[in-house]
Amino acid sequence: MLHWTEDGKAHSARWRSEAGAPPPRRVEVADDRMDADTAYRLACEGTALLWRGDFQNARQLLQAMARRIERKPRRAQRQAKTRPAPATPAEAFHLHRQAQAQRARTLGMLLLPFEPGHVVPLRRAPDVRAACEEAWGPDDQPYVASLRELLGLIGAHEWRKKGVPVPALGDRIHPWYGVFSPVRGEYVDLVGQAPLPSALARESVAFDIGTGTGVLAAMLARRGVARVIATDQDPRSLGCAADNLARLGLTGKVELAQADLFPPGRAPLVVCNPPWLPAKANAPIEHAIYDPDSRMLRGFLAGLADHLADDGEGWLILSDLAEHLGLRSRDTLLQWVDDAGLRVLGRIDIKPRHPRATDAEDPLHAARSAELTSLWRLGKQADNA
Repeated sequence: MLHWTEDGKAHSARWRSEAGAPPPRRVEVADDRMDADTAYRLACEGTALLWRGDFQNARQLLQAMARRIERKPRRAQRQAKTRPAPATPAEAFHLHRQAQAQRARTLGMLLLPFEPGHVVPLRRAPDVRAACEEAWGPDDQPYVASLRELLGLIGAHEWRKKGVPVPALGDRIHPWYGVFSPVRGEYVDLVGQAPLPSALARESVAFDIGTGTGVLAAMLARRGVARVIATDQDPRSLGCAADNLARLGLTGKVELAQADLFPPGRAPLVVCNPPWLPAKANAPIEHAIYDPDSRMLRGFLAGLADHLADDGEGWLILSDLAEHLGLRSRDTLLQWVDDAGLRVLGRIDIKPRHPRATDAEDPLHAARSAELTSLWRLGKQADNA
């Protein structure tokens, strides 16, 4: 519950946070009279602002607060010039993540009230019921949530309506809130280009591990695999995948199963695109990027031999960004492959095309500019076949 005082009376309301953030301990009521400098100072001090003014003014205030985060004070600029540069890429990465988390905490301090049915009772507030229901389901009780999180829901709702073009698929994928969008299409291109293993001619079955939006399962089906079994442990991802497969007319070719990694049985082709960076996620959507201790990557490798046909292939799609950041070495990855009773049959590489790869102002530019995304073709070692 969130607690605050308004007009001399104590109030409380249910707190909602998709990221699992605790309710702020200090809350002040704010409206259109509050300026951005005051709002930013209070937010930095850990005081949340429960908005009672115009909705569009709240959006403008949030944008002004974000500009103040990007525009460092002169004192901070002087300190930055005298502070030694990060000693390693890993240190630069962790400092970057700390700055991202602090930015999210500060901007998350601007709060909105919600009435039953996901109605925002503010002047010029948009109708957000559809966006909220898609992410949170029906709700007949009042609550409070951050404006920043609501704007994320609205953006996800628009993506879900319009879809994301995937050139390699020749179609669109419609991501749901909290399910990673295939905006970086390199990994889809790799699955579209890699030669299919000859073992599929005998049994045309493939597993897609951690399917997310279902885009790789759809690509395999479009390439002629007769039966694809796609797994995910997140019910929201499975719902999203089912929706996309229905839109693409592939429901009959792809089976969805809730599982942590593998379905029962073996297949001539097993595909997995795990999170690429061994670090803790700060928000639910980041679970597709950050994988503490490389849990999913190591789990996929450790279990692959038991779920792979003797002459089949496991396709591991993985960026080497973690290697350039000093978070995981190539030797470590190859050792995990060997320890799992696997061998490398080949590798296909592709350079990233996203804007950050060429942005010299990005704090991680050196690592991003050297990044490659690879499809590792893995097979069983001879004594495991």
